Order: sequence, then structure tokens, then C-alpha cells
Amino acid sequence: MAHRGRLQGALGAAAVAGLLLALAACNKEHPPTAAVGEASKPASTLTFALVSHANAGDKYWDVVKNGEEQAGSDLGVKVTYHGSGNPQKQAQLIDLAISQKVDGLIVSMANPEALRASIQKAIQAGIPVITIDSGVEKSTELGALTHVGQMEKIAGHAAGERLVKKGIKRVVCVIHEAGNVGLEERCAGAKEALNGQVENLQVSISDLASATSTMAAKLQSDPSVEGMLTLNNALATAAVNAVVRANRPTVALATFDVDGNVLASIEGGKILFAIDQQPFLQGYLPVVFLKLYRTNGATVGGGQPILTGPGFIDQSNVEQVRKFALQGVR
Repeated sequence: MAHRGRLQGALGAAAVAGLLLALAACNKEHPPTAAVGEASKPASTLTFALVSHANAGDKYWDVVKNGEEQAGSDLGVKVTYHGSGNPQKQAQLIDLAISQKVDGLIVSMANPEALRASIQKAIQAGIPVITIDSGVEKSTELGALTHVGQMEKIAGHAAGERLVKKGIKRVVCVIHEAGNVGLEERCAGAKEALNGQVENLQVSISDLASATSTMAAKLQSDPSVEGMLTLNNALATAAVNAVVRANRPTVALATFDVDGNVLASIEGGKILFAIDQQPFLQGYLPVVFLKLYRTNGATVGGGQPILTGPGFIDQSNVEQVRKFALQGVR
């Protein structure tokens, strides 16, 4: 992903949520104040669609879904969720939302080029688009209002820096979706921080048993590996099992994204840390932004993404996070 700087002046996501909810309450019936070429509509008639690159049942995306549902309830708008791990199918889901004349689209872009035509079709049809999670480097180019998520290469670099501080010098970075640009950027960032001592390992998230075997085989065959960085919470648990299977208890594990199993592994000392990009906010905030855009023409970000991460969860704060994870909001 192309860097846009450290974005030190980016808006704090939690503060944005509170501020915009207040604005939303004040502007429900006001006409647009920006030249967006759209008629103001009552909030109760607005319909938004979130189209992700994940199939149903993914724990991370379940939290995103919880966020968009909560925002829809809070703001009195209708939000539907659709997902597919197949980029072509995801593009078709975007096309379907366009044909249904939704008032706004929220899209994750693990494979931006596969979605380019559909996203541009939506914008040409007058449907505002906000991107989330992956694809920040293409968000502005494709015409999205803003992007909500984290800068993946910066997050990967931060993970690598933490591993370096723990004395880890040689790391395997586990990529679980082929062609996912966000995952590749995470590994690239870690590689920079570790002076090139990172090897990518390809597995499939759709077959966790096979992924566990592949990781265990790598640890057994390469004693130089000191750490393993997974890019998904389900793969983190698979890595914990792989370390046991390979009888490599000194291998340090770190991951992106959290769930109850990951938090338990952090508490138990099996995982050093997890990077949290707050998926609940990635579902919640875009609904707020689209609602405000449709009711008063407001835009946010000033051409920069709205950052929801990276944040770190380790033994110092895992207990605090756990209660929110149990509620489905972390």
C-alpha cells in the first residue's frame, strides 16, 4: 500500500463516532450543504449495503456486521450485509446493490482491480461509496468518499518492531488469502522492520487443518524460524496448535485480529500480542458517514483515511478488551 505519511493528524475514530452521532441527530431533516448533487432524504428511507470480501461466519466480519447493524439501529436507517471470498462474486454483489438503487455502499477491497468496474459503476449511478478494511491505496483513485481502517504496511511494520524488541530476528508471515493486497502489505511492513528476515508462507483460511499442518511442517523443517506472524485470528489459533505439533515451544507468535481464543492465548502466554483494527468501528462509522452525506452533504477525512488501528492487545490490557469481545464489539 502506498504510504500517505504517518497521518498523525488523522481523526480519532471513537471521537468521530460520538461527534457525528450528535450531528446526525441535529441534521435529520436539513437539506444538503455540500454540492453533492443529491436530494436530501429522510433517514427512515435510506438503505445502505455493506459488501465484504469474506464469506458468512468469519469471526472478524461478524464484528464488522455487528457494527453496521448497531449503527443502522442507532440512526434509523436500513443496512444490509453481503459477503463473498470470491472477488468476481463480490463484484456481482456490488452490481446487485446498484440495481436495487441503494443510497450508499460500504465495500472492502482485498482485490481492488476485480472491483474497479463495479465501484465506478456505482459512483456513476450517484451512489456514494466508502471503503473499509483493505484497499486504502486505491480508495481515493476509485472515487470513494473516504476509507475506514488501518494503513496495513504501517501496521505490519509496527508488528515487526515489537518482535524486534522481543529479540526475534527471523519470522514467517502467514498469508491466508492469495491476492489479498492488504495481507501482502502487512508482511511487507514486517519485513522492513526485521531488515528483510521475513519469509511469507501461503495457506488457505478455508482449510484450517491443512494450514496447521503447513505451519507445523515449516517449523519442523526450519530451526532458524524464531517467530510466526499470522494475519487473522483463526490462523492465530491454528499457529498455536502448529507450535505444539512441531514441538517448537520457544517460537514467538503474534497475530492480527482478535477473538475469544486469541485473547485466551494472550492471557496464557501462547501469543505475544494481537493487532486490533477495531472491526466494529469499520462497520459502524461508514453508516454514520453515509447517513450524514445523504442528509446534509457532509464528508469527513479531508482526503485521508479514518484510522481505526493499529492498536495492540497484550497481557497488559487483554482483560479489559475481553469484556468487550464477549459483547461482540471488539
